[in-house]
Amino acid sequence: MPKCTANQIDFGRLGRRVVEANFEGGALSSDGGLMLLRQVDRKIGLSAAVAGALHDPRDPERVTHSLQSLIAQRLYGLCCGYEDLNDHGRLRLDPLMQTAVGTASELGSSPTLSRLETRATRADVVALNRVLVEQFIASHALAPREVILDVDASDIPLHGDQECSEFHAHYDSYCYLPLYVFAGRAMLACVLRRSRIDGAKHAAAVLRLLIGRLRQAWPDTRFIVRGDSGFCRQRLIRWCERHDVGYVIGLARNARLQRIVAPWEQLLEERFAATGIKQRAIHEFVYGARSWNRDRRVVTRLEFGRQGINPRFVVTNLDRPAQSLYDELYCARGEAENRIKETQLDLFGTRASCHKFLANWLRVMLAAMAYTLMQRLRQLALANTELARATAATIRAKLLKIGAAVIRNTRRVRILFASNHPMRGLFARAAFALAP
Repeated sequence: MPKCTANQIDFGRLGRRVVEANFEGGALSSDGGLMLLRQVDRKIGLSAAVAGALHDPRDPERVTHSLQSLIAQRLYGLCCGYEDLNDHGRLRLDPLMQTAVGTASELGSSPTLSRLETRATRADVVALNRVLVEQFIASHALAPREVILDVDASDIPLHGDQECSEFHAHYDSYCYLPLYVFAGRAMLACVLRRSRIDGAKHAAAVLRLLIGRLRQAWPDTRFIVRGDSGFCRQRLIRWCERHDVGYVIGLARNARLQRIVAPWEQLLEERFAATGIKQRAIHEFVYGARSWNRDRRVVTRLEFGRQGINPRFVVTNLDRPAQSLYDELYCARGEAENRIKETQLDLFGTRASCHKFLANWLRVMLAAMAYTLMQRLRQLALANTELARATAATIRAKLLKIGAAVIRNTRRVRILFASNHPMRGLFARAAFALAP
């Protein structure tokens, strides 16, 4: 175990040499990849868009740090793994963080960033959701033929006296229940909600606003809504049918559905008994619950194995073949769950430790913006590379956490990266792809 004092760390000996260390290296940074984030940000205008969406009640004559610089500082910090505002007590002095943000002076302090979060209003977080949509639209040079919108909910555990904290029996904890909407890997909406509600609450309203804006930009694009059985609500389904929106949504198992598929399950059971091989089949039928205004098409995936029957049901207004609709379209819904995990785990989208509900929503939105920044880095600079499908945590570890020395004078800023970094070639390729 090394011997440590306030200024010196002793790591023993290497042969006859004493191994010592201290934190007096000077203008060094452990986050060389900040410059890639800066280039992506400048290319897509994310921090500028976020700053333009937020209100700023400060006296302009007394402002030291612009709102855009504070936003950029916060987003870059999240992307590089700094989840706490306290980290910025030292990061504000990091020469590479300063360069990435666009200044040679000290950046915003932890209290300054904290005040930014705690003054959040509902108008602010609604405006930030609009930024997500506009970023998605701007990322397409041409209108896509089809856009599939994945709607899902997750939990954000709470461990204090936060506003709107409620106990959720399914998650067995006090939590918030945010609603997410994704289109592929792009996040389009993040709505923070209290947890003691129907998981589909606000989904129809959010999708109505999203699709309305997307249709303004792409009037000929086909839209499909995809979700699990928690979103099988008549308000959402009927809205989709009235507005020519496709849907494929899970349907919870019940006694009537079980009676319909019982003969098919009996056949699978007999085949399993004869072969010992797990049996699988996909069928479709017309079904109407008593609360529905009409009958609808239902596709079922049936399995029989050593653990017995395992049926799944989806309701849809699409006319695609049953097998491809379930296997290729509906099952791909799980990708949205991976993206939610990436936002929450890799970019600290569960960091809801403020007392105020709206401040926590702003924190969650900043994590969503950091996710968008990393996703656009993946899309613009890492396509067709070994990191093309890497998670934010992997990109951070392999491409952003690079040791660098910074030499600044009146004429230039020189950044000297670690000579033996194993991904120096990929880094150079990414920087070239992001060049103005």
